This record gives sequence, structure tokens and C-alpha cells, in this order.
Amino acid sequence: MPEPDRPLLAITLGDPSGIGPEVVARALAEPAAYEMARPVVIGALGPMLRGIKDTGVELKARAVNSAEGAGEDPNVIDVLNVDGFEDVEFPLGELSAVSGKAAHAWIERAVRLCQDGGADAMVTAPVNKEALNLAGSTDMGHQEVFKRMSGSDYVATMLVSGTLRCMHLSTHRSLKRAAEYATRENILMATKLTDETFKSWGFENPRIAIAALNPHGGENGMIGDEEITDIRPAVEDAQALGINASGPIPADSVFNQAIDGRWDVVVVLYHDQGHIPIKVHGFEESVSVNLGIPWIRTSVDHGTAFDIAGKGIAQAVSMREAIKLATQLATGVRPS
Repeated sequence: MPEPDRPLLAITLGDPSGIGPEVVARALAEPAAYEMARPVVIGALGPMLRGIKDTGVELKARAVNSAEGAGEDPNVIDVLNVDGFEDVEFPLGELSAVSGKAAHAWIERAVRLCQDGGADAMVTAPVNKEALNLAGSTDMGHQEVFKRMSGSDYVATMLVSGTLRCMHLSTHRSLKRAAEYATRENILMATKLTDETFKSWGFENPRIAIAALNPHGGENGMIGDEEITDIRPAVEDAQALGINASGPIPADSVFNQAIDGRWDVVVVLYHDQGHIPIKVHGFEESVSVNLGIPWIRTSVDHGTAFDIAGKGIAQAVSMREAIKLATQLATGVRPS
């Protein structure tokens, strides 16, 4: 079983046609990765060896049949092969159905490892949604896989960059559909999940800000009434439950307030409302975390970058931060 002081992390390679193998190799070449945790890569040995070669890191890799006992040697990356992909030649830098199929299988394997207690957390490299679709997957991305495999009614994404944390009410919805989704009931559900999760992470009384939907918070109904009809009532409902929630706060000010330390997390109401401030504040350091699933999952917050795949220039800052955060959550250390 994983050691409590050094958790076992299941790290997926992501789409093998992209930069996933490179960022994994570069992140695991840093001594801190093995000092913090025991990583086992979920993927195939071929792309992992290619990632090592392309980045020039001084590491070896070997295939293992089990995660048990993996991640002990900081000079060797243990790769848990998934049946059917050991000898596949994945194309580099282009959309590929076979790469999408492999990436999907690796996600599912990492989930099962966490569900079975064989790993303390999972960390994911990027996948390509179009490649998943080419492979015949009905899951649009990681979040949809997690929702299906966990049976959860609500799986949410939170982005983290330093002390700025943005919990997304919704992600893969058009702006019109996202606005329709911002109901009193749904906002309260997201706020409750945020409060429960942060308390489990060691925040005694999480300070939760709820972003407004309309410019200037709707100006008391002059430029939108969602703040009056849904958002403010949801905040009041949360407060009645003892949750330390505030809002709605105009989006042009709430993120600076969070960066300055006023809020522990901001609940944002649609994809770009949270993604833009996170990526402007600290693009390379940003990490994705899922809430609403019964295991820990962190991820890089960037794409497959087919245009630079194989060039050995992909930065691993986000992967490094994802490994760090997963380790903190798995060991009960409150995220800084």
C-alpha cells in the first residue's frame, strides 16, 4: 500500500502525440518530485522514453506490471503499461485517433487505481478533446470521465495559480447556456461543494466570494437582473447554512481582492470568467483540480501543444505544481 508520508501518485501521460511525455519527464527529473511522492506513470513505455530523449533529462524508464512498490528510484520512471498500447507507434504533433484512444484508456486506468486504493491521487497530463472524439469516446474530456466513473451528480473544476483559486460553476458550456445554468439552486450547490472541499483541506472557515454575472454586478437590475433573482438569494441561502459566502461581487474587482488575500476562493459562473484571470495572473503555474469526486485529481492547465511536441522545449512548471498540490492534498497539508 502507498506510504502515508510519501503518497503514490498515478500520473497519466496524456495524449502521446502532444507534449505530455515531455512535461512528465521534465517534472520527474526534479529531485523534489521523488522527495514529495512516489510517482508511477500510467501510459506506455515508448512515449515515455521519447519524452526523456526529447528533453534530454538524465532519467531511465522501465515498464512495471503493478503500481505496488513503484516510484522508489528517483533515477528511473516506472511506467504502468495499459494492455494494447505497449508496441504502438504514436504519431507526433498531430491529431490521432489511436492517441486519443490511448489517452482515454490511461485516464480510466488511473481512476481505477485511485478507486481501488492503489494510489493516493492522480495527476494528469493534457488530452485533446478532438482526438478523444476521433477515437469514438463520448467523454468530452477528463471531467466527463470522472463524472461517469464516480457516479457523481456534480463534478466541478477549480483552477489554482498561487493564492488565486477559481471554482467554476460550469465549464464546457456556451456562454448562453452557462448564463442559463447560473440559477439559485446551482450556485448554492457549487458553494456548498466548495465549502465542504475547502474544510476537508484544512480551511476552518473558507472565505468564499461569488462573482457577479453582469457588468458592475447588474447595477441593481439596470443591466441584468440575475444578481437579484438568483445570485444574491443563493449567497443568502449559503449564509443561512453557516457558510462564509459573500457576493455577488463584480468580476472586475473580485479577483484582485482574492489575490490580495481577502478571499480563499472565488466561485465563477462560466468558463472564461475563471480561466482568464488565472492565466493572466500566472499562466505557467496554474493547475486544475476537480471537486465532487471521491479521489484527488490535479492536472496541468495547458493543452497538448502539438506544434511544439518533440522539440524538447515544453515547460513543466504546471506539471510540477500539479504534483506538488496533489501531494499536499494527499498528505493532509493545507494548500498554501
